[in-house]
Amino acid sequence: MRRLFVPHSHDSKDKTDAALEASARGMRVLAVSFAVLMATAAAQAVVVAMSGSVALLGDTLHNVADALTAVPLAIAFSVGRRAATRRFTYGYGRAEDLAGIVIVLVIAASAGLAGFEAVTRLLHPQDVDALGWVAAAAVVGFAGNEWVARYRIRVGRDIGSAALVADGLHARADGFTSLAVLLGAAGTWLGFPLADPLVGLLITLAICYVLRDAAREIYHRLMDAVDPTLVETAERILLNVPGVRHTGSLRLRWIGHALHAEAEISVDHDLPLTEAHAIAVQAEHHLIHNLPRLRTATIHTDPHDPTGPDHHAVLSTHH
Repeated sequence: MRRLFVPHSHDSKDKTDAALEASARGMRVLAVSFAVLMATAAAQAVVVAMSGSVALLGDTLHNVADALTAVPLAIAFSVGRRAATRRFTYGYGRAEDLAGIVIVLVIAASAGLAGFEAVTRLLHPQDVDALGWVAAAAVVGFAGNEWVARYRIRVGRDIGSAALVADGLHARADGFTSLAVLLGAAGTWLGFPLADPLVGLLITLAICYVLRDAAREIYHRLMDAVDPTLVETAERILLNVPGVRHTGSLRLRWIGHALHAEAEISVDHDLPLTEAHAIAVQAEHHLIHNLPRLRTATIHTDPHDPTGPDHHAVLSTHH
């Protein structure tokens, strides 16, 4: 109803408000997931003190580490809210990618720690008391991590934050570690004490697969990779704008959790400048409204004149 009476706009204030709204959602996710994981770790710590389980101790430390990854992400979201400057002309959205690197390193450290603990327990088996409580704590750890993982990944994809998605994958990796504790406790209860370290090694491999996915996500973001279907969608949107004859080069890049576009369009060569500019404005308008998470678009207009001169000839030696 508001849109019926209040016209929308594309000025810098509205674009900034959209960015702040996305960052605010990210901050809420971090706050909630931090609280859930710290509560999970606290419950597990009580059982560690009761049972002396080294595996559960490692899982507890993993959950604490996972909760603390919210710190670099929170800093990144806060920094990303800053307005662009003459030095950082695209703003500070790349801070999320730097936080993503930190998260990938934390996942790698978790995999290394999980593998070390599994090998140590394999070489030096230890008795574990209160197996029922250990199993219950492992279930709590798995449930808490999986809930946080789903929450982070869903919102991360909604707002286009690769770092938040990577952090969700990290939480899922720690959930696998909790599952290892559960299976190990079951094996010990059945009279096979080596079950815990053997399952721990398998879970370490699973964490490595999660590490691969998270690293690939961040690598693609750092290399300005986008889903090719987004490019195809943008081209279709531009070709549907009245007055656009052809599309030329089209570039998309993620900066933080927002897309930015640069596109070339061709219009009739005999159009007045004001009409050609109006078509370019409509092209930008259509892109921003129809391409998900696109914040800005720079449109370059070329004259469409198949029989005329090459208007870019002077630039041919600079490509």
